[in-house]
Amino acid sequence: MAPSKEVAVVGSNALASIDPDQTLKASKALLAHIKKAAKETSKESAKRNLLEDEDDEGTPIWLTLTTKRHIADKARLQPGKIPVPHSLNTDENTTICAITADPQRAYKNIIGSDEFPAELSKRITRVIDFSKLKTKYGQYDAQRKLFSEHDIFLADDRIINRLPKVLGKTFYKTTAKRPIPVVLSAKRPKVDGKRVKRDRTTKDKDDGVNAGTAADIAKEIEKALSSALVSLSPTTNTAVRIGYAHWTPEQIADNVDAVATGLVGKWVPQAWRNVRSIYIKGPTTAALPVWLTDELWLDEKDVIADPEAGQGSTKAEKPNVGKKRKSLGAGADPEPAEPAAPAKKARKADKPAAESNDDKLDKQIAERKAKLRKRKAAAAKAMDD
Repeated sequence: MAPSKEVAVVGSNALASIDPDQTLKASKALLAHIKKAAKETSKESAKRNLLEDEDDEGTPIWLTLTTKRHIADKARLQPGKIPVPHSLNTDENTTICAITADPQRAYKNIIGSDEFPAELSKRITRVIDFSKLKTKYGQYDAQRKLFSEHDIFLADDRIINRLPKVLGKTFYKTTAKRPIPVVLSAKRPKVDGKRVKRDRTTKDKDDGVNAGTAADIAKEIEKALSSALVSLSPTTNTAVRIGYAHWTPEQIADNVDAVATGLVGKWVPQAWRNVRSIYIKGPTTAALPVWLTDELWLDEKDVIADPEAGQGSTKAEKPNVGKKRKSLGAGADPEPAEPAAPAKKARKADKPAAESNDDKLDKQIAERKAKLRKRKAAAAKAMDD
């Protein structure tokens, strides 16, 4: 299939884009396949599935991006955010836990104030600062309980790098509920279009609490909830959840375009030149292609030329196993010199071989046989006596 309507020129970083017609076509085919598979499964099942409708709505759709080289040298424990036109967290029944900097009372007052949106405030069921999180949830059982009580976890970007050591593998062995970074600090004022550095020697009027306004905090939380989350790891395959099976194909296609453009533009080195393929898939379905590259390598040095190409020789050379190659200097013979034999073999070869003497050997055998006959005769005579 054609890679796209606009393809990056080989050897440049020109922008490429996916084909919207191909994306819409793949979205329709994927959703139809998921619905058909769900109906066949329900018919084959003898018992009625009471959660069938809810399970169908919760079936996620994933975008899979494959690169030619790794796009990260280590795992990123805090997910990145890509704004999408259709939010994945619109359910009002989902609960949110906000992990803030000290003290938590200041942030509780902001979230519970009249200036904070009431609908968003109802979804935030817990606000806890880093000190109390470290004290109360240091044990594994407490971490499991906290993990199961909330659907989404938001964390202040000032303390999010310290959370993996506190929350451990309970939160970070999967990417399902890793804390999402949000900016809860106050915005610095601008002077001549630039942010002024904060003076740490002076305290703010709220007893040194560096917290943003209710409107700014609510805006940051809504931005995090309406974004697709990207968890990078040292691999060539990156998966991002972009929608659900009960969405329309147009909604899936819009999020695919936004996530692919944001992911390639922000996190993929050398942009579209490093992209190999883009697919969409369900949890158990086959991957449907959206974008495929024309070249499977990034640079010419990634391709190893065939040494026998163009020589017209059909005879394969004997592999040079266990021999060292020598660099060819100016005027040197292009054929590699035959290495000398090992020293041990040379010493063995220099030692003269013993000459064979058949007559002497026959004489020794005859003498030995005669001695044996005499001993047998003496033994027989002793037995007769």
